Amino acid sequence: MTMHALNTASAAPDPVSAPLEFLQQLYAAAVRRAMPLHTLGAFLPAPPKGRTVVVGAGKAAGAMAHAVEALWPADAPLSGLVVTRYGHTPPRPEGLAQRIEVLESSHPVPDAAGVAAAERIMAFPQGLSNDDLVLCLISGGGSSLLTLPADGMTLADKQRVNQDLLDSGASIVEMNCVRKHLSRIKGGRLAAACAPARVLTLLISDVPGDEASVIASGPTVPDSSSCADALAILSRYQIEVPEVVMAQLQSGALESRKPGDTIFANSEVHLIATPQQSLDAAAEAARVAGIAAYILSDEMEGESREVGKVHAALARAVALKSQPFQKPCVILSGGETTVTIRPRKAGAAKGRGGRAGEFCMGLAQALQGQAGVYALAADTDGIDGVEDNAGAFVTPDTLAQAAEKNMKLADYLDRNDAYGYFDALDALFVTGPTHTNVNDFRALLIV
Repeated sequence: MTMHALNTASAAPDPVSAPLEFLQQLYAAAVRRAMPLHTLGAFLPAPPKGRTVVVGAGKAAGAMAHAVEALWPADAPLSGLVVTRYGHTPPRPEGLAQRIEVLESSHPVPDAAGVAAAERIMAFPQGLSNDDLVLCLISGGGSSLLTLPADGMTLADKQRVNQDLLDSGASIVEMNCVRKHLSRIKGGRLAAACAPARVLTLLISDVPGDEASVIASGPTVPDSSSCADALAILSRYQIEVPEVVMAQLQSGALESRKPGDTIFANSEVHLIATPQQSLDAAAEAARVAGIAAYILSDEMEGESREVGKVHAALARAVALKSQPFQKPCVILSGGETTVTIRPRKAGAAKGRGGRAGEFCMGLAQALQGQAGVYALAADTDGIDGVEDNAGAFVTPDTLAQAAEKNMKLADYLDRNDAYGYFDALDALFVTGPTHTNVNDFRALLIV
């Protein structure tokens, strides 16, 4: 398997002679725009009269913590702890003193380390006064990393419900609605633990629409969804919860903290990086290289393979009819698609892969080897699902290469095995953790 390292150089390769390297550079531009050290400083306030405490969670939490440590005055009090995904703590810059502890836990299915981290984070800001400041650093992935099951629910219960949601094809809004109502820290509950201190939440968005209450299930922001909404989602996807938890949902005992709650009176929220900003950065990098760039949307949702087919139809129209765009051009999109796990046939191996790879399989199937179309789909955190790749490449000869190896794309789609398919073709895109997360990145180059 070829390692395609994340290149952060500013100059893009020639899109005609080196199309995959060109697409890789667009991805690098998108990731670079979302790096916390580049974006966080503009939102930091002056040190308060009292203490400054940092808490947080997400795939970017380690990099966000390092950014605060680098930017906060050296003579001002600062302490705290955040939790990120295993292997996603960035190297500490030389000479940077550690004032914020970085913990690690499991994603996308929570584990005991996540529970321990959540318990410590929930307790850390207690006892603060009006003179104190809590900086809450939140990014995508926090829903799994910051786990504190509702009363009557065990970690095993939470793990099962979480996996069932992931396999169901539910949207991120639906999944996080359920998560907020089955938690003792999400849905504004962490904000309550910080009172009466001032709470400043800094967010890196990984969700369509950039809704603060959805990002990491909104531990410090009000939530307008309800127990009734969570019940409807559980019913829609036929997901079971313990009877004692079901009773609490039905009675409203597990309701999240709502808009207008006095616990948010001294609270402020800022988005420091968004999917749209990263797509804009990629588009600008393409234009600098002389290629027209068009952003479809930063809010695309739906089944990954189906979204791939829609992108393929558009790319073919450009390649064959110069509609609706003239080639050469790049088509960009973001958002958060979903993968519904198909039942396995008896004796069949479990498929491997995530949303980006599934998108690429749907794309390749619908492109049918269309000349002049190259694509990269990848997750901006550097990990597609739970594998070691960020995503995959599609080229005009993807299907032909597979045919030479007697590989049928339909078989890989049936078992959701994007990793196996693109690994065999040496077409995985591997970057390692990027230490940020603005979700899906897709780029189609038509030349």
